[in-house]
Amino acid sequence: MRTVIWAGLVLALICLGGCNNLKYQVGGAVTGLSGSGLVLEDNGGNNLSVTGNGTFTFRTGVKNGDVYSVTVATEPANPTQTCTVYNGSGTIDKAAVTHIIVTCTQAGQFAWVANQTSNDISAYAIDSTTGFLTQVAGSPFAANGSTPTGIAVDPNGQYVYIANNGSNTVGVYSIDSTTGALTEIGAAVPTPSGPVALTVDPSDSYLYVANQASNDISAYSIASGALTEISGSPFAVGAGPIALRTDPGSNYLYVANYSDGTVSVLAIDPTSGALTSIAGSPFGAGAGATSIAIDPTGTYAYVANIGAATISAFTITLDSGALAPISGSPFSTESGAESIAVDPAGAHIYAANATAANEIAAYTIYPSSGALTSTGASVGAGALPIFVTIDPAGTFAYVANGNSNDVSVYSISAGTGLLSAAAGSPFAAENGPRSIAIH
Repeated sequence: MRTVIWAGLVLALICLGGCNNLKYQVGGAVTGLSGSGLVLEDNGGNNLSVTGNGTFTFRTGVKNGDVYSVTVATEPANPTQTCTVYNGSGTIDKAAVTHIIVTCTQAGQFAWVANQTSNDISAYAIDSTTGFLTQVAGSPFAANGSTPTGIAVDPNGQYVYIANNGSNTVGVYSIDSTTGALTEIGAAVPTPSGPVALTVDPSDSYLYVANQASNDISAYSIASGALTEISGSPFAVGAGPIALRTDPGSNYLYVANYSDGTVSVLAIDPTSGALTSIAGSPFGAGAGATSIAIDPTGTYAYVANIGAATISAFTITLDSGALAPISGSPFSTESGAESIAVDPAGAHIYAANATAANEIAAYTIYPSSGALTSTGASVGAGALPIFVTIDPAGTFAYVANGNSNDVSVYSISAGTGLLSAAAGSPFAAENGPRSIAIH
């Protein structure tokens, strides 16, 4: 007992002299880094050279009550990349900061397409100058389940994940970094009923799967590509979850619920990956909410409502993740959009099958309000353009045409955002291309 008392007195004396000067570590994770020379800084100094993906911590901590502000001091080179910091600033509150995310991107090198009817995955090498697609040796690669509908690539470009809707599983594949070829890893992972879409969070820690038939989200932690289901999974959402996205800082998961026309918003526990529904969720969207996109700043969310032929637009509340409708929302798409995507600059939205059947429409985003206006004339696509995505450099748009079994590629005009068909487009896929992932 006397020893404990003396220890307490010593600790008290130490705290009287120096507890106010305690410093807390500031750090997080870097993903997508393939170049060299990345340097981060905190509060305009305390420089830290980062040589690879994974966790980082600044050498000098920050005192309680003081601010931290992490920025990129030097971008990577060889290859040239752009790195963006999320959750990078705040005030120390008696705890270390561990959830800063630095995401590095470059022009897309490879594209993978889930073909739901032929039960396989097409793989292409991308010409970063023209957008031209060349099938890699061995493509298409057999799916390890039936009716592959959703596809996602992790931020580090090491693994591809496939939602096998017909067999209620998720397939995991490693990526050959030189060729883009796929190799299956282990057995397919079971899910609840009707997995249709999936996404990897920006920290490359967690995989989330939308199970349309069972009205829930499966959550898995990722270790060397392998999946382990998170405690509490699956997590309930609205009726018919069909699409999902995280915000860029991996703070919230947004789920478009097709059957009840809503958006579920769930907070992501950064330590465990578990999901908790936020106050007010789900939020109303429109009939047949079928696709969701988040702008690169995490300020706005957009939902394509295929039944209502509209796009609902929301402001994201910074501290809670809640959604507030933007003035003028919903915005008409004339025809029911199957899929939407925001470009990496956050300047434009592209909608597949909008304006009229078999067309791709472009909309300008007003930066001050998030409202939408038509960018200009739509462009033709193949039969049933069902999925659209933008390459990480914002140079090309890629569209899966579900009924013509091909992929359309469009060059994006800098500034105006207008689309024009790339030379050689469309490019043959297998039967029933449903979704595309690019890295």
